[in-house]
Amino acid sequence: MEHHQISISKVVKVDSKQTWDSLVIQAINQSSPIVAHFTASWCIPSVVMNPFFEELASTYKDTMFLLVDVDDVQEVASKYEVKAMPTFVLMKEGAQVDKLIGANPDEIRKRIESLIQSNPICVA
Repeated sequence: MEHHQISISKVVKVDSKQTWDSLVIQAINQSSPIVAHFTASWCIPSVVMNPFFEELASTYKDTMFLLVDVDDVQEVASKYEVKAMPTFVLMKEGAQVDKLIGANPDEIRKRIESLIQSNPICVA
């Protein structure tokens, strides 16, 4: 008997500046760090990183993972000075704290670990 697992993406695709702004406010209110993957459908290294980004989102559940297509949401890409894809922007309390350009899974994981460890978590 086959079991088909339905996987629900933990990565949120940002489709407008308004969506970006509301997600950032939500993350601030929830004290969630943000990892934003700035990508483009025509950029193969970016597209190749998508499954890895999904895996990270499943691993780090208290972090908000956002996917931003630079062609769809140019205003946000310009604000963070994204000039090459993929670019990963790490944010805390609504402010950029780190930025990584290029498809480097090990380095991205290391930077996310660092981001999370610097984020105090209240355990009741």
